Amino acid sequence: MSFIVAIDGPAGTGKGTITKLVAEELGLINIDTGAMYRCVTLDMINKRISLDNIDEINELLSKIKIDIKNIDGNLRFLLNGIDVTIDIRTQKVNDLVSQVSHIPEVRINMVNLQRKMAEGKMVIMEGRDIGTNVFPNADVKIYLDATTEERAKRRYKQEQKNGSDITYEEVLKNVIFRDENDKNSNIAPLKQADDAVLVDTTELTIEQVRKKVISIIKEKIDG
Repeated sequence: MSFIVAIDGPAGTGKGTITKLVAEELGLINIDTGAMYRCVTLDMINKRISLDNIDEINELLSKIKIDIKNIDGNLRFLLNGIDVTIDIRTQKVNDLVSQVSHIPEVRINMVNLQRKMAEGKMVIMEGRDIGTNVFPNADVKIYLDATTEERAKRRYKQEQKNGSDITYEEVLKNVIFRDENDKNSNIAPLKQADDAVLVDTTELTIEQVRKKVISIIKEKIDG
């Protein structure tokens, strides 16, 4: 039996952190779709494939192998057998991942892989189109949101923690660019599903959001 929890929302709303915490507490399998697109982006960068070279992109997609492993409670991402958990979070990947995720061939390939990964499992999955495109019939749909400025602040703090010298202004610009890209995409644009529960995280702590999301899921399970 499968049970799907779809967590959607723009970058910087805490989707990744919340999904990880909820998965651990409820025993759900966490499939990080954003990291999957980051793996494709990193592979393209390493192989010097441009965004408009569809032939080479298709060849890459036909050979790429992405694995997600839970090691001591931490998700590790393997690209073609190599652990790239840290590499996929670098600025060069940040700058390109949104554009890569809008390439139709990439989107179709990743969606098929995500559906296959979730077959017959109790899964929680986060992204931008999980509840609208990947799993439109998901058992639970939640849309996390926050103001643009708050999301940029969170990303900036994360970058500082990772030792980056990027400025807040650069992070804000990147967040705005990605929002526009995601919401105006010709393929699976970012939007709240009609039957998704909206959770505004702007003024909430991670713990408050975690409790709220778990409450929504349990209410559905208890029926």
